Amino acid sequence: MALPIMAKATAVWLVDNTTLTFIQIADFCGLHELEVQGIADGDVAQGVKGFDPIANNQLTQDEIDKAVASRKYRLQLKYNAAAEGEEVRRGPRYTPLSKRQDRPASILWLVKFHPELTDGQVSKLVGTTKPTINAIRERTHWNISNIQPIDPVALGLCKQSELDAAVQKANAKRLKEGTALSDEERRKLVSTEQSLGLAPEPEPELPSSMSGLEAFTLSGDADDEEEDDNLLVDADSLFNLPDAPSADGDDD
Repeated sequence: MALPIMAKATAVWLVDNTTLTFIQIADFCGLHELEVQGIADGDVAQGVKGFDPIANNQLTQDEIDKAVASRKYRLQLKYNAAAEGEEVRRGPRYTPLSKRQDRPASILWLVKFHPELTDGQVSKLVGTTKPTINAIRERTHWNISNIQPIDPVALGLCKQSELDAAVQKANAKRLKEGTALSDEERRKLVSTEQSLGLAPEPEPELPSSMSGLEAFTLSGDADDEEEDDNLLVDADSLFNLPDAPSADGDDD
């Protein structure tokens, strides 16, 4: 069911100006019954100005009167021929202002590493227009010398699943037409780290004061074992001691 614009503000107006039940208002505005009750109690939507659905051509007074007369009646949004099909998104996706400067880099990445994608697919992935894509593809963009290709997934302009789906669809179409990517073209594809220019971190170097110790070995182990062997005493030599001199001092 289609919902009115500014649904919460519309609910505020209906609570203040009609005797509709909370369930009726919640059903019409796409809210929860307890949320509408919170609006009536002043706990929810504080400071929200009511939005008149009658003055804004979303509801008629006759429709409200029917709902007031029958608690089981559900309000119907007024039909607006001009709004037909507006729920379907048209054109390129919306890109936040903070990320719009990244779109040329993403377009260049897609054009370079996924030539099988059509301009329409690129436009939907990063939210741009076909003239911009053509300018980058033909290297006539005003800033082309400063643009570096960057993966749109890494920049947050599209999801990896969306990119994969677009590539699979384009490959299937090219395969059907007999123009699928060759092995050489596939080898040109790079990882996200490479497209971002992220080089692997170098291994940490030893301080100069410790240089030369990396090849240090315990070479004295063999000598230590030799010394330990020399310290071992034979049992026979321990117990066969020389005879002690006799007590009377005789020297034989």
